[in-house]
Amino acid sequence: MILRSATLADAPALAKLGAETFVAAFGHLYTPQDLAAFLAEVHNPDAVAAEIAGEDCIHRLVEVDDALVAFCKLRFPSKFAAYSDAQKPIELAQLYALPGHTGSGIGARLMDWALEVARDGAHDAILLSVYAENFGAQRFYQRYGFGKIADITFQVGDHLDPELLYELKL
Repeated sequence: MILRSATLADAPALAKLGAETFVAAFGHLYTPQDLAAFLAEVHNPDAVAAEIAGEDCIHRLVEVDDALVAFCKLRFPSKFAAYSDAQKPIELAQLYALPGHTGSGIGARLMDWALEVARDGAHDAILLSVYAENFGAQRFYQRYGFGKIADITFQVGDHLDPELLYELKL
């Protein structure tokens, strides 16, 4: 297993991985039109390349046998900052692994990286949103000390999902 930073050359593969992991976890929740609109907006190579090249997001990639299998994305400033009393919160925007690679310690390695980045950057909290019915992810985040601070929504096409906003004070 290799953990590394994303480069612009990774944008097509990272966009593909983002779409595959999202569809595997949540694709069944949406109409084909809503899912297609979301994937076209969020998980396309140009959008991913813009994030990699920009200053607001950093990505950590996981390779196994020369293939991308998981990733984590941090965003600062967080789009959820208004929900927190933290002065400098960072957002854990995505932490996804392909089916077959969950439960293998990859998520823990990515979370350790996210915590290290947050602490090294003098952030006083990490914020993240999690689907209200994704109980496995909720348990994972709770093991790290995250707790719910708000009920929010997540838009996929014209569909709004119920989400929970979690925070970990650092």
